[in-house]
Amino acid sequence: MQTKEAIKFALNVSNGAVMSEIDKMSDAATTFPTPNGGCHPLWVLGHLTMVEGMIPAALFGDKNPVAEWGQYFGENSEPVADASAYPSFDTIRKKYAELREQNLALLESLSEADLDKPTKAPPKGREQEFSTFGKSFLVVALHQSMHRAHATDALRAAGRTVLAAQAL
Repeated sequence: MQTKEAIKFALNVSNGAVMSEIDKMSDAATTFPTPNGGCHPLWVLGHLTMVEGMIPAALFGDKNPVAEWGQYFGENSEPVADASAYPSFDTIRKKYAELREQNLALLESLSEADLDKPTKAPPKGREQEFSTFGKSFLVVALHQSMHRAHATDALRAAGRTVLAAQAL
């Protein structure tokens, strides 16, 4: 297996694992995963959308198309229970799908050698993780997989069943 194929596999598996759980919570998107709060599904969806927008920003120095959502979903934001404080679930979900599709097309356009190219504008404090094109795409998959736990814990908090076999 070539590196590009491995990255596409990781992106597709992580996407399926987390988005299937987030989509199940579209009607209860601000359910916190613990009694003490945490990252609810709406926040996770917005946060993942911001990270998708980081790919062209990191690789080429482009502006993140959802940079204005940083106040809601950025690294230092705090999830709140009021859904009206955020863009709508449907708006965020649509933008996520659009950015993911663009990133998959971008990945497809790259050669194996391109994956080793240095990025133009890695996020501050994440220079090592986003140092090359290939690492940047892998970080997206790993990061997305990490946030699946928030979505599944929110499902449990809402009294819904989570099946381990649904992860893949």
